[in-house]
Order: sequence, then structure tokens, then C-alpha cells
Amino acid sequence: MKLLLDTHLLLLAAAGAGLSTSALRLVDDPDNVLIFSAASVWEIAIKARLGRADFVLDAGVFRRELLESGYEELAITGAHAAALTALPDLHRDPFDRMLIAQALAEGVTLLSADQAVLAYPGPILDAR
Repeated sequence: MKLLLDTHLLLLAAAGAGLSTSALRLVDDPDNVLIFSAASVWEIAIKARLGRADFVLDAGVFRRELLESGYEELAITGAHAAALTALPDLHRDPFDRMLIAQALAEGVTLLSADQAVLAYPGPILDAR
């Protein structure tokens, strides 16, 4: 299965702690392809620059470490941006909305523990 991890889960997976048992099982399964979005790197860069205590890391270094760990990177395309128009207004976070649109457009499964994200229809797995 191709799994697109949301930003929060990416940070937990990279830290090696905090993932639920079900999320850890999915992330550790060698049959799953782990994907991160450029939107997550963008979110980390912005929030780190704003001084958010939960985003104290270098986005460029984090991206490189994900790639070195075998994650695949998903760029943001015009098709992803256009897919945003079809999403219901259940969640206001633009980064999460982009991840949902990417999962739908690419036919991959989004892994998230965010209750607002989980309210969307589509290929989204609960990582709580």
C-alpha cells in the first residue's frame, strides 16, 4: 500500500516515538511505500520560521533524512491544487487540505490521527 503520512505523523516517525501501535505497524511494514508531501516540508519550514516549539528542526535536513530513509517525495501539482475545489469545508488547515487532495488525486492512502482530516471521505486511514 502507498501511504502518504501527514506532517504530524512524519515528525513522530522521524523521532521514533509517539506513533500508535496501528500506525507503527503500517510504517514498519516493508510492503508499504511511505510517502511525504512537499506540503509537509513547506509547513515545517513556515512553522519553524515562526518559532513554533513543536517545529524546531531544519526543513531541508528533515527532507533529506526522509529521502535517505527510503520515503518517496510527492510534489505539489496543479492537479492537486485544482482538486482542492472538490473538498468539503470540514477543515481549514491548508496543509492538511492539500494532503487530502493529493491522496485523492494520486490514489494513495493518507495516514492521519487528525480527527478533522478523518472526517473526509476517501482513502484516509486512522492512525490514532
